[in-house]
Amino acid sequence: MTKYKFDEIAINSTQKKKPTEEDKVYYIGLEHIDPGCFDVVRWGSDVAPTGDKLLMQKGDVLFGKRRAYQRKVAIAPFDGIFSAHGMVLRPNLKVIDANYFPFFISSDKFMETAVRISVGGLSPTINWKDLAKQEFELPSLEEQKVLADKLWAAYRLKEAYKKLLVATDEMVKSQFIEMFGTVESYCKLEDLVSDTFPGEWGSEPTSENAIKVIRTTNFTNEGHLDLADVVTRDIEPKKVARKKLKQGDTILERSGGTKDNPVGRVVFFDEIGDYLLNNFTQALRPKESVNPVYLFYALYNSYNINKAAMRAMASQTTGIQNLSMSDFMSKSIVLPPRDEQNKFEQIYRQADKSKFELRKSIDAIDKVIKSLINN
Repeated sequence: MTKYKFDEIAINSTQKKKPTEEDKVYYIGLEHIDPGCFDVVRWGSDVAPTGDKLLMQKGDVLFGKRRAYQRKVAIAPFDGIFSAHGMVLRPNLKVIDANYFPFFISSDKFMETAVRISVGGLSPTINWKDLAKQEFELPSLEEQKVLADKLWAAYRLKEAYKKLLVATDEMVKSQFIEMFGTVESYCKLEDLVSDTFPGEWGSEPTSENAIKVIRTTNFTNEGHLDLADVVTRDIEPKKVARKKLKQGDTILERSGGTKDNPVGRVVFFDEIGDYLLNNFTQALRPKESVNPVYLFYALYNSYNINKAAMRAMASQTTGIQNLSMSDFMSKSIVLPPRDEQNKFEQIYRQADKSKFELRKSIDAIDKVIKSLINN
């Protein structure tokens, strides 16, 4: 291992231009970069971006210097312009292999340094002069080339599994449309739900009796819960008894939302154990006559095909969207016979098992990639 300053490893390209109308097609912003993925799959702007932007060339490594903790690293797929909140980096081929370079930039040792030297409050960013003098150890060029071959093989396999995940979701969606696209029986949501109640926030836990509380940060856009980071709170026992979640509940995000994902997301609760919701969420408990999986997916599918309708149901105060529950509960959804709902549940659960195995494979590959980069 040999130690180098970062400006000996990478070239920071700072050439800029003021975008014209033609440039909007080949513009990449930080919002276009997905953490953990070098491939840019969306780009462009409806209007010409304002302010100077960085010129990028195909193959450049794009790094989000603003909010570096988001770990946004991508490879430019074409010549164009990049957000001024990022850096356009090129490898110094005398010390680092071009194929190894993107993995180095996405490594824990680089990212942890980037976060540590970031300055600013709400939107911390990195100054080049501070990053340039940071020191990093690199293996020899020969070792880097061997590592790069292994890393790219693992990365491509991971991306293939991710595409299978997307394909599985599309299969479920197409099955739902095929089965129920021509059904003419509709029912208001309020007539399909036996109980609905908002969450509680409670107080900081002071005893072993504290209960787990699900927040909107535990929502995934795929309709699942990510419970890797769950808070606990002290909540009155009578409220726990009244508002404890049951398997089959649908959880609604009634406050929060973002520009791309407005308020109104839903996830399916299928967990074992005692959980409550926080006060940004709402539980929807289906009647016995309604299949819980069908109800969840009908709402999930409706949200994803018409997010504009959710925005229309929401008011906004202090930057937070608040869903009108009366408007939401008056929504009409397709209601096929119960046996058809049950058939769809079988399709959904089988697909969910396949997705679970795919995610396990993706997580295992991620561990291999991290081990190769960080050791």
